[in-house]
Amino acid sequence: MANLIFPYASPLITTSVTILLLALLCCTTRTIGIQFDPITSSTSSPPSSFVQTKNAQFVLNGAPFLFNGFNSYWMMTVAAQVDQRHKVTEVFDQARAAGLTVCRTWAFSDGTGDQALQITPGLYSEAVFQGLDFVISEAKKRGIRLILTLTNNYKDFGGRQQYVAWARTLGVPGVGGDDDFYTHPVLKWYYKNHIARVLTRINTITGTAYKDDPTIMAWELINEPRCEIDSSGDTITGWVQEMGSYLKLIDNKHLLAVGMEGFYGDSTPDRKQFNPGYQVGTDFITSNLLESIDFATIHAYPDAWLAGQSRYEQMTFLQKWMSSHLTDSRTILRKPLVFAEFGLSNKATGYANLGRDLFLNAVYGTIFGSARYGGTIGGGLVWQLLADGMDSYNDGYEIVLSQCPSTSFLIGLQSRRMSALQHVLAGA
Repeated sequence: MANLIFPYASPLITTSVTILLLALLCCTTRTIGIQFDPITSSTSSPPSSFVQTKNAQFVLNGAPFLFNGFNSYWMMTVAAQVDQRHKVTEVFDQARAAGLTVCRTWAFSDGTGDQALQITPGLYSEAVFQGLDFVISEAKKRGIRLILTLTNNYKDFGGRQQYVAWARTLGVPGVGGDDDFYTHPVLKWYYKNHIARVLTRINTITGTAYKDDPTIMAWELINEPRCEIDSSGDTITGWVQEMGSYLKLIDNKHLLAVGMEGFYGDSTPDRKQFNPGYQVGTDFITSNLLESIDFATIHAYPDAWLAGQSRYEQMTFLQKWMSSHLTDSRTILRKPLVFAEFGLSNKATGYANLGRDLFLNAVYGTIFGSARYGGTIGGGLVWQLLADGMDSYNDGYEIVLSQCPSTSFLIGLQSRRMSALQHVLAGA
């Protein structure tokens, strides 16, 4: 898809070029020898088996499992308000219509207020937990698998900063900066308790414990871990080893990922050239090599990570970023890879919908091409889907499928390509 690298288009040419792009895409899909079947009701049956891994691939009932998916981090807190649950249902319905089969969302909200799941260490809001119950039950009805993230690197929805603040408020000795989250025994105990509470939760709608529900595809330990005091990645790797082993003692049925962006660390100095000019205290290789970690993830926001650089330079970075991680997941990690977050902000100078569509098409083309030729990639999760009337959640990367026909077309096309390829590989 290198030939689809363009600078942002003028709004005056967006419509005509988009039509040309979509026509080109339709023609392209007919040349690869795969026939697209319409999405049938069988694909939306309630999940009855757990997604697993085998030979660096995702499998379901022994057959290859490929997917196209999305992020909607807000679902639990919105669903905690019963009169707002229709927004969750709306997004799941639109996602299902577009063939999206995996959703990544938060299973945490730390702090005070009516949106907090964990109000203080060990004290939980039943109303917010019931919101998560609803999210899982709605996903199950539509055959959508969930990747549930257990805390945040950032202060949004509490995250590790809130854990540190709790410890300080309670007078826990030896608590300093936010990075103590990874090393202080009390803070680690707080987090382990959260793991246990979420995994052993009995869904009030389905009657199934989360740890026994195949609707959940996987857990993520933390969204985008970073550590300022140790750029090598060793501190986070030690934390992942401890927390991953603990989680697997409670739940050995579900897959587990760290939740990393993909930054390389000291174990592979030759790979640091693929970082966007800096490190964040993680090591993509060492953390993902741990036995408890079943698959790796990467994120990419070249418009933010390489702000000020040209569109061409940003897309060149993206191609190298994806290529290096696809190679490493196959040759070093020997585990599946998920492109768990990617997007293009509408707040960028000169933004047009065409630019986002070209960006998504480049990502989707690489994912599909890798999967087609035996790569480890399982699928991608675009950031982020919203329902109509959720403007307060706009972050620049939002997509409302009902309002974005060309983007919706591209997302649906990728869903059909991945679904068709899955059927071909299953019959091979």
